[in-house]
Amino acid sequence: ARRVGFVGAGRMAEAIAQGLIQAGKVEAEQVLASAPSDRNLCRFQAMGCQTTHSNLEVLHSCSLVFFATKPHILPAVLVEVAPAITTEHILVSVAAGVSLSTLEELLPPTARVLRVSPNLPCIVQEGAMVMARGRHAGSYEARLLQSLLEACGQCEEVPEAQVDIHTGLSGSGVAFVCAFSEALAEGAVKMGMPSGLAHRIAAQTLLGTAKVLLQKGQHPAQLRTDVCTPGGTTIYGLHVLEQGGLRATAMSAVEAATCRARELSRK
Repeated sequence: ARRVGFVGAGRMAEAIAQGLIQAGKVEAEQVLASAPSDRNLCRFQAMGCQTTHSNLEVLHSCSLVFFATKPHILPAVLVEVAPAITTEHILVSVAAGVSLSTLEELLPPTARVLRVSPNLPCIVQEGAMVMARGRHAGSYEARLLQSLLEACGQCEEVPEAQVDIHTGLSGSGVAFVCAFSEALAEGAVKMGMPSGLAHRIAAQTLLGTAKVLLQKGQHPAQLRTDVCTPGGTTIYGLHVLEQGGLRATAMSAVEAATCRARELSRK
């Protein structure tokens, strides 16, 4: 049983730790998290994890370490812990917009580094994640990380160039989908349905549709066609969505979020 460390104990660290523990991938007492204040650590303590204020302590006692600090703090943290890093360590960054080359520059020359882009539904073990390997991380490290992160949702390996696109599609996409779900529900409220019920049904409609797409491996156009009876209710509604430019707008939103992620990565 390997010990798993978290440097930074925010929402994403908590979501990943919770997934690993609930899936039985790691025992709670084998998890050690560090953060400057107890504010976030108390949630790790509630899960039965070990906590500390020392980032170095995490590196000294864990061979697999997730770096989950805010991106602008990460470089200073890496410089601080670099002396403690050995060839035994597998280091995983979940900080948005920090490239593998930046990570590798700040760490010892042979450090094994991987970069993961998670999204918020990791909190309920339904994350959509991608990971990219650094120069010294081989297929063993990639497989190990993938098997752990499957406890938090889907995890696929991609070339690093696709990580910023994942941020635009899936990281930001959570908010886009929320905006759409809210709008669907408000349409029903306008037609006379109580608000709570409308929001529950809208969310369940998204969940059910996503499940069908994933389980049947269908293209969305196929499912959309199946729902469209000639002259029926759905095609009338779809026509209105086309008039409002829903598709072009959604494509542009992913493009804008991806461009912003690339911009932040360059800083």
